[in-house]
Amino acid sequence: MELKDLKEKLTRKKVSVWEKRDRKVIDEYSKGYKKFIDYAKTERRAVEYAVKELEKEGFKPLSYYLEKGKIEDGDKVYYVNNFKSLFAIKIKGDLTNGINIVGAHVDAPRLDLKPEPIVEDSGVAMAKTHYYGGVKKYQWLNIPLELHGVVIKNDGTKVNVSIGDSEDDPVFVISDLLPHLDRRKGDVAEVFKGEALNLLLGTISISYDEEIKDSVKLNVLNILYEKYGIVEEDFISAELEVVPSLPARDVGLDRSLIAAYGHDDRICSYTGLTALIEAEPENKSAALLLTDKEEIGSDGNTGAKHHFWITVMKKLLKLQGSTNIELDIDDLLLNSTLLSADVSAAYDPNFKDVHDPANAPRLGYGVAISKYTGARGKAATNDANAEFFGKLRKVFNENGVIWQSGELGKVDQGGGGTIAKFFAEKGLNVIDAGVALYGMHSPYEIASKGDLYETYYAYKVYLNKM
Repeated sequence: MELKDLKEKLTRKKVSVWEKRDRKVIDEYSKGYKKFIDYAKTERRAVEYAVKELEKEGFKPLSYYLEKGKIEDGDKVYYVNNFKSLFAIKIKGDLTNGINIVGAHVDAPRLDLKPEPIVEDSGVAMAKTHYYGGVKKYQWLNIPLELHGVVIKNDGTKVNVSIGDSEDDPVFVISDLLPHLDRRKGDVAEVFKGEALNLLLGTISISYDEEIKDSVKLNVLNILYEKYGIVEEDFISAELEVVPSLPARDVGLDRSLIAAYGHDDRICSYTGLTALIEAEPENKSAALLLTDKEEIGSDGNTGAKHHFWITVMKKLLKLQGSTNIELDIDDLLLNSTLLSADVSAAYDPNFKDVHDPANAPRLGYGVAISKYTGARGKAATNDANAEFFGKLRKVFNENGVIWQSGELGKVDQGGGGTIAKFFAEKGLNVIDAGVALYGMHSPYEIASKGDLYETYYAYKVYLNKM
């Protein structure tokens, strides 16, 4: 055998998505994603968007089928949990045979307003924040910011707040210190303090009577009252999130990349959503699971540790005629699989020293599959079984999916977690698969359009064929 043939037979060659796919198809898919990512700036808005798209395609809420009293092959069901997580499924066959799930998270690093946020100092009204998830604090200074969320008033009324994403709206800024005066030295975590991430709200007094204290703050409160009917105490029962006011844009002269806030992990949420909508499962039911709070440990009743979807599955089993729910749910879980649809760190030539070039995913080379995540000795990870990875690889190869393996940085360099382990502990076979990014957790992350499209295609093949 010629050495060239031997090399081709024995070695693995990474393939660029751009070499194999139609550029027009990729660009068209990217347009839909950019509309989504510009709207879905919070987990609530991401779930709201998903529900609208699902209902367009004939999905109905679980309550509809509970009233109907049964489910059948071809039925499309969704359930929203506490406004910030979602489970949707296309029924195919006996549920005890298992289901194939794409699981992603819809939260992203951000700043949250504190319960009593508005203060005045030296004639400047500001809003105090608490950062959410792993952020580099300095990246949030002197960039345009928006405010989105809900306020629950004393009478129980829910008020939706959205300031900054309309052309007529003001934006917000957290001011930085000018270089002429900045002589701070030391670790970046010590130089940039979380308590100093205060949002500029205003500088005009409601009255210039010296007896009226904090009159700039009062003016800000009055503006909010006139617009939303809320008072200062209402902030205590609110969820208000500060996010970058930066629309998704093409990057590079070849327009091969997209910069946006929230790629992690709404890029996998969108690809999972569109894959489920178009899926025609052959062997098992196909499902999408969107969770919250991954960036802070997946806790709470909307995070992945709260397996609300299992309760949904028990109800569906009953609707399918099960007479022993507790036994059948065990069979369902053990026969199910989940792609932990989360992003990974792409090899960046500007920061070569933190990557293992042989194992780091590259921009434009397809969906990145990570057998494990975790940190330092694979701590806190689901290390996927070889048998499951082998079956997935076979399905992807047989259906022309362009994929690459990857891990999150060099050994002992860092690491990170996903939702994978919380489903593996329930008996599912789980592996991480998603889009590789530059600048993960920054206010303006970068992804390849090619990887965006290929991840959608990979999820659709998985839902159809596994």
